Amino acid sequence: MTELFCGIDWSDDHHDVAVVDATGAVVAEQRISNNAHGAVALMRLLAECGESPASLTPTAIEANGGLFVAALVASGRAVFAINPLATSRYRDRHRSSRAKSDAVDAIVLANVLRTDMAQHRPLPDNSDELLALRVLTRAQQDAVWDRIRLTNRVRALLKQYFPAAIAAFDRGGRHRLDSSTARTILRAASTPAAASSLTTHRLEVLLRRAGRSRGIAAEAARLLQFLRAETLRQPPPVEAAMGDQLTALIDQLDATCRSVDELTAKAEASFAAHASASIIASFPGAGALTGSRLLAEIGDDPLRFRDARALRAYAGAAPITRASGRAHWVGARRAKNDRIAATGYVWALAAIRHDPLCRAHYQQRRDAGDRHVAALRNLFNRLIGKLHHCLATGQHYDAVAAFPRAA
Repeated sequence: MTELFCGIDWSDDHHDVAVVDATGAVVAEQRISNNAHGAVALMRLLAECGESPASLTPTAIEANGGLFVAALVASGRAVFAINPLATSRYRDRHRSSRAKSDAVDAIVLANVLRTDMAQHRPLPDNSDELLALRVLTRAQQDAVWDRIRLTNRVRALLKQYFPAAIAAFDRGGRHRLDSSTARTILRAASTPAAASSLTTHRLEVLLRRAGRSRGIAAEAARLLQFLRAETLRQPPPVEAAMGDQLTALIDQLDATCRSVDELTAKAEASFAAHASASIIASFPGAGALTGSRLLAEIGDDPLRFRDARALRAYAGAAPITRASGRAHWVGARRAKNDRIAATGYVWALAAIRHDPLCRAHYQQRRDAGDRHVAALRNLFNRLIGKLHHCLATGQHYDAVAAFPRAA
């Protein structure tokens, strides 16, 4: 039976398909639509080329998600998501003229698998529960980043006409600008003029509405000192317009904060129902939200990562080395999964606060000359390697075994 390799040049409304054999000869080419009819046409084309249920054709495509990719994965074949930059490098091997077309790119993708399939990883075979968890955690993480951006916009606007609010809510150490208290009061008093007319009783009502239940009178008195302080003012019409802008931003921030809370609850519930949750939760600093993000990005396919080194590189925890002659450089890895890398810093920071052995390892790296971020990344590198071992063997975290020297 002839060995076949399929390449698909992905587009929004159509795909170019090419099938090559073991010698690199093009067996078939076709343009298909990006819908169910296109998926059926692809399966028919592969069957006509000689594909059988016992020998499914590996397929390369420049995408790792979407309905069409989901259909390819559901068919049971090995699907390889090839980086477009890698495709560009392979294209130069086949066309010295640097000519480019969608049909040619499909042939290039098929030849990538024919010549270098062992150098690329197929899409992982994750469970549906894991994929659902990934949707929730990524949506939650995006909502958190949106909340940060909106909070920064609120802070930048307040600096222009209402700096007393920043002193009261952001620098006073009591409430952040994205807190329920700050949002409730700033909606009721969006300008210095409105804030100066607030009474102690009104502030107490707003604090209760925001969810505060203790120390209300003292907090209202403290806030009143900031909100009635003499400061520079914009002209009244400008101040009023900026107050309207602030109200609009607060509305957006309210919706984003609600989304964060709802998605967090759903992600944590989905994480708790997964079989690997107890293993991840046994690690120091890995709470329900951090654990759900780690599990969602790592996946539950046991064959995805050959060893801990592969996972460390994927997470951006392992350093990258460039050496040539006498030159030797070691630095942070830039090509990585940004989501798990961002979670890694949060995880490591929580670990040094709650686990003395992790704290000792972090301090050891600091004493050796590492800066704070580098020491955290080194600890994350250690922890995620141990997480790979525990997930592969089904063991829970053992602090003494994890840091025998520090113990």
